[in-house]
Amino acid sequence: MEKWYLMTIVVLIGLTVRWTVSLNSYSGAGKPPMFGDYEAQRHWQEITFNLPVKQWYFNSSDNNLQYWGLDYPPLTAYHSLLCAYVAKFINPDWIALHTSRGYESQAHKLFMRTTVLIADLLIYIPAVVLYCCCLKDISTKKKIANALCILLYPGLILIDYGHFQNIYNSVSLGFALWGVLGVSCDWDLLGSLAFCLAINYKQMELYHSLPFFCFLLGKCFKKGLKGKGFVLLVKLACTVVASFILCWLPFFTEREQTLQVLRRLFPVDRGLFEDKVANIWCSFNVFLKIRDILPRHIQLIMSFCFTFLSLLPACIKLILQPSSKGFKFTLVSCALSFFLFSFQVHEKSILLVSLPVCLVLSEIPFMSTWFLLVSTFSLLPLLLKDELLMPSVVTTMAFFIACVTSFSIFEKTSEEELRVKSFSISVRKYLPCFTFLSRMIQYLFLISVITMVLLMLMTVTLDPPQKLPDLFSVLVCFVSCLNFLFFLVYFNIIIMWDSKSGRNQKKIT
Repeated sequence: MEKWYLMTIVVLIGLTVRWTVSLNSYSGAGKPPMFGDYEAQRHWQEITFNLPVKQWYFNSSDNNLQYWGLDYPPLTAYHSLLCAYVAKFINPDWIALHTSRGYESQAHKLFMRTTVLIADLLIYIPAVVLYCCCLKDISTKKKIANALCILLYPGLILIDYGHFQNIYNSVSLGFALWGVLGVSCDWDLLGSLAFCLAINYKQMELYHSLPFFCFLLGKCFKKGLKGKGFVLLVKLACTVVASFILCWLPFFTEREQTLQVLRRLFPVDRGLFEDKVANIWCSFNVFLKIRDILPRHIQLIMSFCFTFLSLLPACIKLILQPSSKGFKFTLVSCALSFFLFSFQVHEKSILLVSLPVCLVLSEIPFMSTWFLLVSTFSLLPLLLKDELLMPSVVTTMAFFIACVTSFSIFEKTSEEELRVKSFSISVRKYLPCFTFLSRMIQYLFLISVITMVLLMLMTVTLDPPQKLPDLFSVLVCFVSCLNFLFFLVYFNIIIMWDSKSGRNQKKIT
């Protein structure tokens, strides 16, 4: 009883922080003609309510795709339609066709923020609470602390409640987390269904698709493809196909309908990366203008090869040794590979890496906290553009303090607690002097934090040179990218040298 009382307090703290951040200005407020990303959410409600389904993804006089055209999967459209019905009941002017463009009022802002909060309450927060309650081998106090830290993660709060972009990230991430819960607890069909809903809400959930596929395929192999494994495989296939058919049914009536939705979901013409994103291509583009030198199809092939090769070892390991612990670490590794190397990456896609990192917070608190700080820092140019400096600093400090007090992260930096002992032992067979790995990681953390703080102060207080107006934004991306490359190597080391991942992992650990 006491556990649920304390967990309720944690949830209330998370909700309070979210609502407080939402009181700030939002992306594009009072800035015609596009009015920013907040307007995108409102406009999709306008389109889905006033136009027939067949016109949602097509350019027309009533649906100018250049003005925040719908470019997310069907579940996003259905969610917008549901919100539109509520908006129509409260104030029809909010979603009036054409005349509602750029609509801004305190009442409407309250409505939009409330829709995000309700989505959190219904999908994301219950998944976080249940996940933390299902954690094994840790005390009730640690479970509650873990939930608090996850709910205080500043990246998601600042984007969904401050910037108000990427249409309710908590919905797709919440569905993905329900999927993780399902397959980790052997509720494989329910887990598959939840993850299919995540993909059909936001196509970027494909970052997590290969670990789900490999983990479930590994389970089928383990059960035997001539017996129970084959039955499970058929059930999983039927669940996936049925869920996609139900979500896409209105768009399967005509071939062109389906193709148009796919074209909107995967806009290859937008280029290799968007804005200032902390991945390899944007960072390397500073020295060599890849987007200008290489043809588009070569860029596509190159990004595919790098992405595929970087995630292949972890996926193979997961198929051969399926375990819930290995599954969570592979989610981190694969999502980070997609973020660093794939085509058309947006800076907010780092949230797709941050979710699985939150899931291993109790296992490697030092490294997880470090990564989540870097992920929030990588969003700095976007957050400063939306005048979210103060909310960013306050939420980041609150998160960091919660992690330090809950997990004593600076006391958990031994090789064993960093999960690199097996790797170090392997290296010491050839280099007996290799005894400094944990100390090196601590120094790298210190250098990373000092660099981030200094760069943030420079960005806020100094004006960039006239010839280099994007200097600080590029430096933020470059420094963040270097950190992410280090983390990619680190998480792959954990995966590949974890010889015990396949043992004693029947439940979430």
